[in-house]
Amino acid sequence: MLARRADEEHRTASALELLFDLCFVAAVSQASSALEHEIAAGRSLDGLLGYALLFFAIWWAWMNFTWFASAYDTDDVPYRLTTFVQITGALGMAAGAADAVGHGDFTLITWSYVVMRLAMVTQWLRAAWTDRERRRSAWRYASGILVLQVGWLVRLTLPHDGGLVSFAVLAACELAVPVWAERAEGTTWHPHHIAERYGLFTLIVLGESVTAAGLAVRSALDTGEALGSVLTVALGGTLTVFALWWLYFAQDAPRRLRTQATAMLWGYGHYVVFAAAAAVGAALAVNVAHATHHAGLSDVQAAATYTVPVALFIVCVWLLHRRGARLPLKAGVLSPVAACAVLATTFTTFAVPATGIIATLLIGAHLVAARRDAVGP
Repeated sequence: MLARRADEEHRTASALELLFDLCFVAAVSQASSALEHEIAAGRSLDGLLGYALLFFAIWWAWMNFTWFASAYDTDDVPYRLTTFVQITGALGMAAGAADAVGHGDFTLITWSYVVMRLAMVTQWLRAAWTDRERRRSAWRYASGILVLQVGWLVRLTLPHDGGLVSFAVLAACELAVPVWAERAEGTTWHPHHIAERYGLFTLIVLGESVTAAGLAVRSALDTGEALGSVLTVALGGTLTVFALWWLYFAQDAPRRLRTQATAMLWGYGHYVVFAAAAAVGAALAVNVAHATHHAGLSDVQAAATYTVPVALFIVCVWLLHRRGARLPLKAGVLSPVAACAVLATTFTTFAVPATGIIATLLIGAHLVAARRDAVGP
């Protein structure tokens, strides 16, 4: 398992990586569905907390594999088998999502996560054995991950009151491991490969949002109630997803991935991007249901479940890419202004279609600004 070159030409995602992403999105889909159920039942705050904790486990396991594969993807038999173990852990997470978000029971999630992370330890040990130049980094990764898995299992024995604090401590330690490990020699991750992997996962998560909304619309159509309102919400949601896709892929991500520090911030910041994109699907389903029967939520509550994740997605993408985009000053403030406008629609009765219109106008404004910048004064 020798390191791959960071400047390797024509580096693209492998078929195994695509399978890995699809299986992980099964966990994302279940987390989104569990969040939708909790919001519809009037337990929004508890549902959001459980969703945030669960999504950290899903995102962090995915992210660690992605960066490791960018540096050490040998695609041989041991590598494939170890990856299959991690995929199995992701499927376990999907099975435990409802209990985690709905009841705060993270037992299955923890064991599934530990399985994935221990598989990652074996990958790092293999890299340490063969890649002498970066052995210190690989050992740090392996030892740090291994110690933390013991911590996650110990957490299961703690009283419920200490669960959130212990989660925060262990999560912070997980985030610190790559920072500590990369300070040794640094791994040879590939900027274009990393950007493609993150883009593909964003695509799949946004696609899950469309699927969730489609199922909700199908259910509403079966009842034959409030068809006009349902179709208006569905159209607004579709416009929003299209705009979020356009906004994300209008950026030149590899330009941001020039140094270890900026790459870390970019990679970590995608927790909000992914979590918000998945939450949009759940919120869209909630608002479709709200359009047919107003049980459980007020208009403002239903709207907030949708406008908040959309605004978070817009702002986070802007923050992650604003330095590399080279936009004029006026164009550079378009995204935060649009996010504020989206939040303002929360207090209206047409939040979802209005959000779709605002997001579409944001893309149009970016295109006009880019055109003017290209033509010059």
